[in-house]
Amino acid sequence: MAKIAMIGAGSGFGLRLSTDIMSYPELREGTIALMDISQENLDRATGYTKKVVDLHKVPTQIESTTDRREALDGADYVIVAISVGGAAYSGSPYYEEMMIPYSYGVSQQIGDTVGPAGVFRGLRTAPVMLDICRDMVEVCPDALMINYTNPMAILCWIMTEATPISVVGLCHSVQGTARRLAEYIDVPQEEVSYWVAGINHMSWFLEYRHNGEDAYPLLRKAMDDPEVYAKDPVRFEIMRHFDYFVTESTRHMSEYVPYFRKRPELLESFGLDVREPAKVTGDDRRSRRWEWADERLQRQLRGEEPIPLRASHEYASHIMRSMETGEPFRMNGNVPNNGIISNLPQGCCVEVPCLVDNTGIHGCYVGELPPQLAALNAANVAVQELTTLAVLERDLHKAYQAVLLDPLTAAVCTTAEVRKMFDEMVAAEGELFDYYK
Repeated sequence: MAKIAMIGAGSGFGLRLSTDIMSYPELREGTIALMDISQENLDRATGYTKKVVDLHKVPTQIESTTDRREALDGADYVIVAISVGGAAYSGSPYYEEMMIPYSYGVSQQIGDTVGPAGVFRGLRTAPVMLDICRDMVEVCPDALMINYTNPMAILCWIMTEATPISVVGLCHSVQGTARRLAEYIDVPQEEVSYWVAGINHMSWFLEYRHNGEDAYPLLRKAMDDPEVYAKDPVRFEIMRHFDYFVTESTRHMSEYVPYFRKRPELLESFGLDVREPAKVTGDDRRSRRWEWADERLQRQLRGEEPIPLRASHEYASHIMRSMETGEPFRMNGNVPNNGIISNLPQGCCVEVPCLVDNTGIHGCYVGELPPQLAALNAANVAVQELTTLAVLERDLHKAYQAVLLDPLTAAVCTTAEVRKMFDEMVAAEGELFDYYK
């Protein structure tokens, strides 16, 4: 009977993944240990999870604690979904990571993967992730870490290099985009298949098929429909010029390349938000979505709305079930590039098809990406590598070089401007950067 620890259980993932786990009979007999540093968020997640147990009369044991080592002790699987430094309130690290670059002309909208904000998010988050790994080495050394925390590639690369812990990074952009593409070409999702590889948030649909036939002609035809194009203009433009569809959204993808965010009129022409980042992060659809989710949660806790017991599109519960039962399962995960993608750097973190069974997670061989796709990936991998080295060597000069090489930053800033911007960002991090002193 497996013990599953959730670090950052109050993030929202705790609720969804707990229900996923209990939806499988093979996992119900175990224990879910919920952990969060916020007692309020932890209580909410615990209350919801126990409500699921009571409603569906499952035998799952629920533990709840603010003590990380207590949650980790004896765990077989460790799910991590944390946010170091808090949300985007005025003066928060995330707020400054968005607003300081904006003052230099670097327009970011999400800021969680690369770009100045992605680099700094990695720098402030990695020390905590390494602390989690050190705890795991002592109290659950054989556990698998399932990481949902961004910047995914940077953090997984750092943990793989610095610790003996087995780590896989999970994202929902592959399966989410596959569903979106089925809508664009107006076919049932169950009739499509795909082979996707690259790096997190910039993986490529190398094959996309409908009933076994190449569906790219259907996708290119859909792109010619103005209504369809308007739903995803950046990704369609990438496909138009680089031949393949990418996994992350128009908003995300616009940050990873130098083409779309250089001038306000460009932002507007591609349907991107032209407001300053503070306003975008404060009242965008994600904020409204979480408000709606909180209202729904309260209705469910009061018994006014049912809580269905079914697995979501997240891979975590499927992985754990496969490892417990030995029944094979294929998914896309973020793993070390041990020759899997031959024209990306050895050892970097790649997002590739993986086979899961009771022997673990095995990345499938991809070979060479088309050279234009490898080049786009490589520009982001360079930023990730220097950020990884900055953490491992506690060397902020390498972090500065990572920002210098960032495609979006380089498109609008001089080296002198990057230097000044970087120094302002370091000063704004305060004690979160004590690790680098």
